[in-house]
Amino acid sequence: MTGPPGSGAPGRRSPTLRARLTLVYGTLFLLAGLTLLGVTYLLFDQQLTASFTDRYGGDEPGRLPRKMTLISRNGDVLVGPEAQRFLLQEQESLRDAAVTSLLTQGAVALVVVGAVAVALGWVVAGRVLAPLHRVTETARRISAAPVADHGLRERIALDGPADEVKELADTFDTMVERLDRSFDGQRRFVANASHELRTPLTLNRALVELAMHRKTASPDVRRLGESLLEINARHERLISGLLLLARSEHEIADRSPVDLADVVSHVVAQTAGEAREAGITVHESAGPAPTAGDALLLERLVHNLVENGIRHNTGDGAGWVRVASRTVRDGPGGRGGHVEVEVSNTGPAVPPYDIPRLFKPFRRLGADRVVTGKGTGLGLSIVRSVALAHGGDVTARPREGGGLVVTAVLPRGEE
Repeated sequence: MTGPPGSGAPGRRSPTLRARLTLVYGTLFLLAGLTLLGVTYLLFDQQLTASFTDRYGGDEPGRLPRKMTLISRNGDVLVGPEAQRFLLQEQESLRDAAVTSLLTQGAVALVVVGAVAVALGWVVAGRVLAPLHRVTETARRISAAPVADHGLRERIALDGPADEVKELADTFDTMVERLDRSFDGQRRFVANASHELRTPLTLNRALVELAMHRKTASPDVRRLGESLLEINARHERLISGLLLLARSEHEIADRSPVDLADVVSHVVAQTAGEAREAGITVHESAGPAPTAGDALLLERLVHNLVENGIRHNTGDGAGWVRVASRTVRDGPGGRGGHVEVEVSNTGPAVPPYDIPRLFKPFRRLGADRVVTGKGTGLGLSIVRSVALAHGGDVTARPREGGGLVVTAVLPRGEE
C-alpha cells in the first residue's frame, strides 16, 4: 500500500487540516502561557528583592545592611549578621511560596485552561473549515457519480462573506458549469453525428450500387464501383468507430450481468468467416468470467481484439489466434478478484516501445495506411476506452516469436 502523493511515508495518512490547526492553536497558547508565567516570576523576584532592600536599607544597592537590629517573632533580639540571615531566610521563604503558588499552581491552571483552549480551537477550526468540507463533499459526489457528465449538474452555491473560501467555491462552480456545457455539446454531437454522418455515406452506397447494377454498366464501371464501395465501407467503419469511442469514454451507468465466456463464443462464431478467408485458425477457451456492464460495448471489446488478431497476422495460412476468458480469484475464500479476456496471435514482431502508441486513435504499425485498408486505427483505442468505462484496463505485450498478447481486465461480477 502506498500513501498519497507527497506523504512522508507510504501507507501513513497525514493528520487532517482541522487537527493541524487545533495543534497549532494549542501549542501557541501553551507557549504564550509559559512565557507569561516566566515573565511574571522574574518580575516578582525582582520586586521582592527590591522591596526588602528599600524597606531595610543597605550599604550597597540591592544588598541588605550589615549593621541592623531586629526583633524576631519569638521576641528575640537579632543584631548584625543574625538579623541579616533572618531577613535572607524570610526572603527565601517568600520566594519559595511564590514559586509554589505561581509556577506549580499556575502550571496546573495553564494545563486546564490549555485543554479548554484546544477544545475551543477544535470547534472554531471546524466552523472555519466547514465551507471547505462542503466544497470537498460536492467534488466527491461529482467524481463518484455513476456517469461522469451527470454529476456536473451539482453546484456548491456557497453563501457567506466574500472571503477566500467563497471565492474558491465560486471558482469551482464556474469550472463545473463550463465542463457541463462541454459535455452537453459532446452529447449533442454524439446524438446527431450518427444521422448527419452516416446518411450521406448510405446515399453514396445506394447510388454506386445502382450504377453498378445497370444493364448498360461496363466492366470498368463495375470495377470502379467495387473500389468506391470498399472506400465507402471503410468510411462507415471509421465513423462507427469514432462514435463508439465517444460513447465508450463515459463511465457505464446502467450495468447488467454479462458472462464474458458467452461473449467470446459469440464473437468467435461471428469472425469465423473472416478467419477462414485469411487462413487463420481461431482457438477458443471460454471459461466462466462473470462481470457487469454494457453487453454491446463488451462484445465490441472482444470483437476488436479478435479482429485485430486476425487482420494483423502472418498471412501465410499458418497463423492462429487464441481467445480465452477466465476468472482470477485473489480474495480469501475465493472472493474478490477480476475477470480477464486474453487474445494472443501470431504475426510480425512488435517492438515493446511501440506498444503504448497502439492504444492511441489512428496509430497503427506498418504501412497499413492506404484508403482501402480494412483497419481504421481505432480498434485498440476503443478496447481501452470500453475497459476503462467498466472500471478495468487493458495491457499488451509482445509474444515470443511474433504477434501480441493483449489482456483486458474487468471487475468480477456475481456468479
